[in-house]
Amino acid sequence: MTKLSVNINKIATLRNARGGDNPNLLSVALDCERFGAQGITVHPRPDERHIRYSDVRELKPRLTTEFNIEGFPSKEFCDLVCEVKPTQVTLVPDKPGQLTSDHGWDTGKDAPFLSDVVAEFHKHDIRVSIFIDANAEAAQGAASLGADRVELYTEPYARLYAQSPEEAAKPFLQTAQVVKSLGLGLNAGHDLSLQNLAFLHQQIPWLDEVSIGHALICDALYMGLEETIRKYLNCLR
Repeated sequence: MTKLSVNINKIATLRNARGGDNPNLLSVALDCERFGAQGITVHPRPDERHIRYSDVRELKPRLTTEFNIEGFPSKEFCDLVCEVKPTQVTLVPDKPGQLTSDHGWDTGKDAPFLSDVVAEFHKHDIRVSIFIDANAEAAQGAASLGADRVELYTEPYARLYAQSPEEAAKPFLQTAQVVKSLGLGLNAGHDLSLQNLAFLHQQIPWLDEVSIGHALICDALYMGLEETIRKYLNCLR
């Protein structure tokens, strides 16, 4: 079964809006696990506007599922990841202050930088996933860098889904087949929702993991966290 990793950035955003510790990030993460999520994702940014570096340190010893830390591999980020040693690190080409991720790496142009980062994380036995757009060249570049997995940036799929699910999924299926032939693991994330997740999974049933935050937390406002996680898991069965 494809694993569901819940991105809890939005919970941290809500907490930070008023200061204090309500909602408690650790409690929510543990509840996500208790309700069936097979992983927790965080994306600390340099300004710590949602997930803080201290959150990452607090979460790691308490989680019992896979812990995935996303982010741009600055020195500070790399030092944090090597200290905490999550199950997986996902390298994302975000600029400082960027609102949200909006593209994947150019794994050819960025290869000299990324190869050193991948090697450093492997020294600490951390699985490395590289965030890419849906194209074969990016997947091949990730393989040449020694990455363990790639994560497909799925916003274009989500944006075109209502118009034509088959056409929206086509480049992602083609890239996923290349990824599979290269022997890489396959993740996906960004703007996946209850409306579009099941179809993507039907097209690419060998997905290892999907990371979902914004839509899942929005749905939980109406349905509750436990019921929402159950519905997302049903999309992956």
